[in-house]
Amino acid sequence: MVKDLDGLDTEGRLPEAADLDRMSTAEQLELMGRQDRMALDAVAAARPQLERAIDLAAERMHRGGRLIEVGAGTPGRLAVLDAAECGPTFGADDQVIAVMAGGMRAMRNAIEGSEDDFALGSSDIRALPITESDVVVAVSASGRTPYVLGAVETARETGALSVAVVNNKGSALAAACDIAIEAITGPEIVSGSTRLKAGTAQKLVLNSISTLVMVQLGRTFGDLMVDARASNAKLRHRAHRIVMEGSGASDSEVGSALAAADGEVKVALVMLLASVDAATARDRLAAAQGHVRVASS
Repeated sequence: MVKDLDGLDTEGRLPEAADLDRMSTAEQLELMGRQDRMALDAVAAARPQLERAIDLAAERMHRGGRLIEVGAGTPGRLAVLDAAECGPTFGADDQVIAVMAGGMRAMRNAIEGSEDDFALGSSDIRALPITESDVVVAVSASGRTPYVLGAVETARETGALSVAVVNNKGSALAAACDIAIEAITGPEIVSGSTRLKAGTAQKLVLNSISTLVMVQLGRTFGDLMVDARASNAKLRHRAHRIVMEGSGASDSEVGSALAAADGEVKVALVMLLASVDAATARDRLAAAQGHVRVASS
């Protein structure tokens, strides 16, 4: 499989970057900018597959499943970043998780050998433990990382939905998954350094999946973060502002509703929008599976 790397687009050389070290800083930045825009185009070209992945993932997660993002190296670090932000943004600490080759130690220092361990990927997924309601998003620029392939094989054995996010066509990972999102980014300005535009495309895909799945699960009201945790002064101020903007109520009305709702944004919003007390608002939200718009209508 190592020999196969030589034929990958992401391992090739970019002709425009042949004299990268002789360019001015302005020329280098112009070249990087053009390359970064290719990441956007690559993700746009894969939009039908991305849409299908989001819709099917939301179906699984409505049944209690989790979004599990798996990768090694840069893709693993991007998975950890995306999953970590879903807790404070959507209150989804246990619903979006990351599995990275080498574990959390690899976030700071590269543990290169772990990405070649097929069995480790399998055992890390099995240890979660994985279920048929879960969704595994497997990220690999090359599409042939053994650790990630091992994780996918075990996920599929349990019936979990598997989604490949790759930057080369016709990869083993794409073939192994239920859905393949192929964001074809081509050679990097530093040959083989897929932390660049390939990594940018991966981050865009992960952003889209985790964010829009959470929207479908009712973790927003319009564009408002109604499940965000108000764990510090800034976030408590933001919670107050969100309830004001979502309800149109006055500052004092919002303050009273949040106090009665024990600081829960969704409960306060339903109280104000439907003119009900906190207990009724909670009952309505439970019946509406957490969707503020449904609970308040």
